Amino acid sequence: MDDTMNHVCDWCGKPAKLRCPTCMKLDIAAGSQFCSQDCFQGAWSTHKAIHKTKSAAVANGTVKAFNPWPTFKYSGALRPVYPLTVKREVPVHIGRPDYAVGGRPLSEMSLRGSSKIEVLTADEIEKMRTTCRISREVLNAGAKAIKVGVTTDELDRVVHEACIERDAYPSPLNYYGFPKSCCTSVNEVICHGIPDGYEIQDGDLVNLDVSCMYDGFHGDLNETYCVGNVDAVGRKLVANTRRCLDVAIASVKPGMLYRDVGNIVQKLAHAEGFSVVRSYCGHGINRNFHPPPNVPHYARNKAVGVMKAGHTFTIEPMISEGTWHDQQWPDGWTVTTIDGKRSAQFEETLLVTETGCEVLTKNFEYTM
Repeated sequence: MDDTMNHVCDWCGKPAKLRCPTCMKLDIAAGSQFCSQDCFQGAWSTHKAIHKTKSAAVANGTVKAFNPWPTFKYSGALRPVYPLTVKREVPVHIGRPDYAVGGRPLSEMSLRGSSKIEVLTADEIEKMRTTCRISREVLNAGAKAIKVGVTTDELDRVVHEACIERDAYPSPLNYYGFPKSCCTSVNEVICHGIPDGYEIQDGDLVNLDVSCMYDGFHGDLNETYCVGNVDAVGRKLVANTRRCLDVAIASVKPGMLYRDVGNIVQKLAHAEGFSVVRSYCGHGINRNFHPPPNVPHYARNKAVGVMKAGHTFTIEPMISEGTWHDQQWPDGWTVTTIDGKRSAQFEETLLVTETGCEVLTKNFEYTM
C-alpha cells in the first residue's frame, strides 16, 4: 500500500497513512485511504464494491481507459490499458495453492537454494497427466476466443471460467500477487503480460500462457497465435519458436543434462537470425508451480541436473526478432524486448520416461 498525506481512514476516521493499491490502479481517490492494514481488512467486504463500480463504469464507457505510467519509456508501440477489472473469484469448493490468499508460495519458497529434482511416483504421474490434460483444454478454450477486437481481459475471463468449469484453480492467480488467471503477451511482450483492456489488432502475435492446479498438481503450457494478416517475418518467428521447442522435446531422455536443452534451442534460433531470451527459462513443475530444475534455453548455461525417469518439467523457449535483452514495465510483471521488436514463445509440460519423454500437455484437439 502507498503512503498518503492529509487523508482520513475510510473505516475508522483516524488520520490515514495507507492507500488501497487497487484504488490506485483504478484511479479512485475517494474512500481509498486507511490508517492500517487491520482497518483495510476490516473494510474489505464493503470497500471492494468501489472497485466493481469503477470497473463496470470503464466497461460501459462511462470512464475512459488510461495508461497508468505515461512517463515510462516503453520500448515498442504497446501500452497498458487500465483500469484492470477486479480479481476473479474462485468457488470455495475448488482446491487452491498456498499462495491463493496471501500471495506467497511458501512451499515453493522453502525450496530456494535446493537443486534436488523430485522423482514422481506412479500415482503422482497420473495426477500430473490429469491436470495437464485440463490445462490443455483450458488453453484451447482461450485460443478459440483470440480474434481482432477482443480484449486480453476477455481472454482472461474465458480462461478463468474454463478452469472453474473443470474444478481447477488458475495457477497464476495471486502467485506473488499476480492479478489475473493467465498471461497474455502481445508482440514485443516476451512473457508475463497482464490481461487488460487492450484490443487485439490485425497482425498481432498473441501468446496465451495457461496453468492450472487440480488435485494438488500444476500443469503449464503456452502458445503464440498469429492474428489475421501477420507479415512473413512474424510468421517465420512463430514457426521457428515452435520448431525450437519440438526439437528440444525430441532430445529429452534419461541421462540428458538439463543444460544441454539450451544448446539445441540456440542453434536453431540463431540459424534463422533470431535471438534467445536469457532472463526467463523452463522449470520443474509438480505440486509446486516452479520447483527445481531451471531449464535455460540459451547455450553454454550452467543449469544443474540430469534428467531421470519421473521428472516433470517445462521447456518454453522465448525467441525474439532482435536482441535477447529485456526490460520490465512498472507493473512488476510485463517483460518486453528492450528494442521493441517482437518475441514468440511456446511451452509444454513434459514427463521423462524410461525411454524418452511424454508430452503431458500434448494437443489432441487440433494441430497448429
